[in-house]
Amino acid sequence: QVQLVESGGGLVQAGGSLRLSCAASGRTFSTYAMGWFRQAPGKEREAVATINWSGDSMYYADSVKGRFTISRDNALNTVYLQMNSLKPEDTAVYYCAADTDRKPIATTYGYDYWGQGTQVTVSS
Repeated sequence: QVQLVESGGGLVQAGGSLRLSCAASGRTFSTYAMGWFRQAPGKEREAVATINWSGDSMYYADSVKGRFTISRDNALNTVYLQMNSLKPEDTAVYYCAADTDRKPIATTYGYDYWGQGTQVTVSS
């Protein structure tokens, strides 16, 4: 069983920055792929950024490329999402997810553990 706890959400003006953190339980965090997903009101959940278990493969949604950066610290069992140049359309609940299948590249599917989510609101 993997428990995930997100933090770092909040209200920010357009153009601002936030860093989300996700702390994971479990001794084998370094073998998990990790991802950040988001869901805005009335929309389907979408993958924002993912990182494979070794940290050498990342995926970014086109809408966040060049603005968001995903990273992981295996010593702290934590994955981060640095969000810069935020836009009102980035407003959503952001979820951290873990994929315990040791895939060699970052993917947007197969995530089997999810956090509770953290709200990010970007005002114009």
